[in-house]
Amino acid sequence: MKLRLALALLAASAASAVAVAGAAAGRPHDHGRLFAFSGELLAAPGPGATSVSVRVERGNRAALHALLGSSQNQVFALGPGTEILLWSHGVPHAGGTGELRRGDYVTVRIRAPRGSTLRQVESTPAATVAAHAAPNGGLPLWLFVGAVAGPQSGGRVALHVESGNWKALHALLGQPLDQSFAYDDGTVFLLWQGRVPTVIDASQLRAGDRITIRIRAPRSYSLAQVEATPAARVGDHEPPPPPQE
Repeated sequence: MKLRLALALLAASAASAVAVAGAAAGRPHDHGRLFAFSGELLAAPGPGATSVSVRVERGNRAALHALLGSSQNQVFALGPGTEILLWSHGVPHAGGTGELRRGDYVTVRIRAPRGSTLRQVESTPAATVAAHAAPNGGLPLWLFVGAVAGPQSGGRVALHVESGNWKALHALLGQPLDQSFAYDDGTVFLLWQGRVPTVIDASQLRAGDRITIRIRAPRSYSLAQVEATPAARVGDHEPPPPPQE
């Protein structure tokens, strides 16, 4: 009797393990690709908001690839499961959309199937919206303006410098006007048509285009160090920056 009971318990345990394994196998292992968009909130969403409007300034490779050919300003869906994280002094705490303010720098993280279009990504409720300080926001701006010889690749933009802000031009004293600047997966390339920017790829730059390269780096950096710092933004026909920059 004891032997039969032990065997029955063993069989039940094995069946339970098979059922759990089967259920796990039925769940997708790939929870979707991460699309991360960072930038400024265009408006305060308000309590219980179902979306946020963001002027995208940076993103991961998947996000920027999805944005190609689209506006810099985008609207992302929120859902009941979206977490709002508010960062203060390096410590996050959970909050609500009513605590987000216009101009806040946020990162919207969305999990969506690989190959999703931008509209599909935007309509997928975000997993998290994190409000925090802009990366390198407190660092000085190095602004270089010039022309490119054509499409760029390999993580570098070759620029014939024609202008820039004071720090950039001071660093160039005694240096050739032909310089090479780094970019990475988070660098946003924008084509400006009037005052409307559209996200493009480095390979879409054209010979003779007026290019603006914006880099945030310490004031004490040498030109070589600045050039090795990935640009925050590269603008094609970007309107002149405001005087304070």
